[in-house]
Amino acid sequence: MRDLLGSGRPVAASVATAEPRPVFSGRYQQLWMFLLLGWLISYADRTVTGPVIAWMIENKAGFIGDAANPATLGGLIGSMFFTGYMLTQYAGGRLGDRYGHREMLVLSLVWAGVMTFVSGVVTGLVAFVVARVLTGLGEGVFYSNDRTLVIGHTPPERRTMGLGVVISGLSIGLTVGVVATPYLIDWGGSLGMGGRAWSMPLYVLGIVSLLVAAATWAFFRARGDRPLRLGPPLVRLLAYSLPSAVAITGLFLLTERLGWPDWLTAVGSGVLAAAMIAVVVREIVRTGRSGVLLTKNMWLLYIAFIAVMWNLWFFSFWSVQIVKESTHSSLIAAALTAAFNAGAGIIGFPLGGWLADRQVRRGKGRKSLAIACAVAHTVLAVAFGLSLLAGRPSLWLLGLILFVSGLFFNALQPIVHSMLGDQVPDEQRGSAFGVFNLVAEIGAVASPVVSGVMRDATGSWAPGVFTAAGIMAVSVVLYALVRERVPGGAAA
Repeated sequence: MRDLLGSGRPVAASVATAEPRPVFSGRYQQLWMFLLLGWLISYADRTVTGPVIAWMIENKAGFIGDAANPATLGGLIGSMFFTGYMLTQYAGGRLGDRYGHREMLVLSLVWAGVMTFVSGVVTGLVAFVVARVLTGLGEGVFYSNDRTLVIGHTPPERRTMGLGVVISGLSIGLTVGVVATPYLIDWGGSLGMGGRAWSMPLYVLGIVSLLVAAATWAFFRARGDRPLRLGPPLVRLLAYSLPSAVAITGLFLLTERLGWPDWLTAVGSGVLAAAMIAVVVREIVRTGRSGVLLTKNMWLLYIAFIAVMWNLWFFSFWSVQIVKESTHSSLIAAALTAAFNAGAGIIGFPLGGWLADRQVRRGKGRKSLAIACAVAHTVLAVAFGLSLLAGRPSLWLLGLILFVSGLFFNALQPIVHSMLGDQVPDEQRGSAFGVFNLVAEIGAVASPVVSGVMRDATGSWAPGVFTAAGIMAVSVVLYALVRERVPGGAAA
């Protein structure tokens, strides 16, 4: 990792010899809107996999339809994607600190667009897995650089609001990915694509991603203090990503050759992720940054956010299938109902940011808000699981629970992001958010496949829902233990 991401010298020495980093010089509200657009398309790209797999299961088509355990296999594909996404979290933040956060954002969007399009072109299960792993590796560098830019170029009194407004693109993208996919598949069918109609959403989103990348590049180029230099960070990212892709794909191929059960492959992904976390921790200790990035408060925030990623990708990946099975509705009706959860973030993300900034302006901490949001989501998730156990709930009931729980769940995220950003100095934020999402993505890697295994084993989605709620309940305790740093005030 030292050779791929830069020298192993202490960070102060590295910064002293590095070229000046580009600084965004435009109005911060304009920056918010372009970053929101990046979140929108990147989340639509990754969300499309769930509805596509649901269509394959329903129509017994593609490489999922004839599988013995389609839910488990579908969840495994999601876990492979997030293994790739996870492994570039720290690398993306570290490279952003070194080469510029604007550069990494543009590279992420271009990479994701190309690989999403390729995901629609490929045929066969293994080729599709490889394409989705590569997509995840490219998209993984977006998060830490986006969070760093928002915090670095937004006034402190509006910082959490900015984090919330920008990440609301996540919810819009989730909504687009969930709702638009069935219609795009139907469009592909009307064009004579037959069993390959599932490719159409991937083609469309891949092209749109590249258009967004071009617009973002033009925006940053016009407002930066120097032109964007994409070559050096691209070379570093390729050198880091290709071995990771080989390792993840090799794990999947080994599974195919030896006939391992899918859940065992998921365990292998977890071991790979744990090894990467160990390597990153070792690199941080060696470069003398453990006193900033590996404090007790940072570890509490890192680990607590696993619950957010678990719940996010349980409901995002499987909500369409859950609603469809429990209400015996059509794929389109299920997608529209599931979209209530994703769409709630359009309100929840900025609302959470506004409330947190209001607390800061009063000289108070944001931790109490984070705890309240986590508790509310836990209670509502339990209510959702109980409604499934009751048998054939109405679409309106499920939609209402998904929407209200989504408000609290999405409000939680910018609050925690802002708490984390205030724990570290400016020059370490990219690395901090990289470690944060590297650890938290354990939840995203495990959630789809573990939930799929539970569904195939029990015949019900309720155990998966209760598991998600229980994990969120644990995070409440962890947030309560955090000693928060309030801007302009004492620790809280």
